[in-house]
Amino acid sequence: MALWGRRAFSALRVWGPGGGRKCISNSVSASGSFGSRGSSEKKFSLQDVAELIRTRACQRVVVMVGAGISTPSGIPDFRSPGSGLYSNLLQYNLPYPEAIFELEFFFHNPKPFFTLAKQLYPGNYRPNIIHYFFRLLDDKGLLLRLYTQNIDGLERVSGIPVSKLVEAHGTFASATCTVCRRSFPEKDLWADVMMDKVPCCPVCTGIVKPDIVFFGEPLPERFLLHVLDFPMADLLLILGTSLEVEPFASLSEAVRGSVPRLLINRDLVGPFAWHPRSRDVVQLGDVVHNVERLVELLGWTEELQDLVQRETGKLDGRDI
Repeated sequence: MALWGRRAFSALRVWGPGGGRKCISNSVSASGSFGSRGSSEKKFSLQDVAELIRTRACQRVVVMVGAGISTPSGIPDFRSPGSGLYSNLLQYNLPYPEAIFELEFFFHNPKPFFTLAKQLYPGNYRPNIIHYFFRLLDDKGLLLRLYTQNIDGLERVSGIPVSKLVEAHGTFASATCTVCRRSFPEKDLWADVMMDKVPCCPVCTGIVKPDIVFFGEPLPERFLLHVLDFPMADLLLILGTSLEVEPFASLSEAVRGSVPRLLINRDLVGPFAWHPRSRDVVQLGDVVHNVERLVELLGWTEELQDLVQRETGKLDGRDI
């Protein structure tokens, strides 16, 4: 689950219809690839990307992901009317759904946020094949870093090392008192949340807030790793994101111009729409299906299935 949709930090900009970036035609087929701007040059393809990965011609893969990789795990968008998350928040008469991620509203009434947190408890959901594809990239020594907008923690649950993750919008894996700034144990946080209690600091009684980035708050320090990671990357994979929220969205342009970029998404978004490069590849449609296509081209299907089965068995056998 990504934290924000069309809104961004109060101090940051969202690239929308008024952002001065004109979109080209959105006529790419659901399984098509998108290359240079109408030239006769041979378009870079999904097969080309697979070959680069399979032959280890690319060994510093950077990944950017959003909410679209979590919906196959059953996590609904909390902003969507009719979803369980949204319905559970109606009782609090929110002025708008995103208000639960505003500090002013949180200090006025923290209950809606912790209602959402309870729904997102890590034990309620399982990683899907997309998460495990990234895990397999890391197991093979090919993953440089994964940048996620999601706060559901499924990248961690899939077994990707925390050192390889940049959780751009924060994490429930740690929490801090909003008054004295003391760290609060994760297990104590979830114990209170699951009992429908607002966690409070045992020292100063201040409200404890998970280290999720609210509107107007700075991003985690680890986000600055992009300064090193993106110039080093030799392949950029972007999946399940609208590329609307800054500064995350701009990272899609931070790799060198010669670096292939693969977008696997439901819609044509960001620079793939208004400023495509000659080595861009776009796979529109169902994200899981297109990841499975890439895995098949890599020859990793059986290996990935074994990983999913093994890790799912571990999760089902213990309380996370």
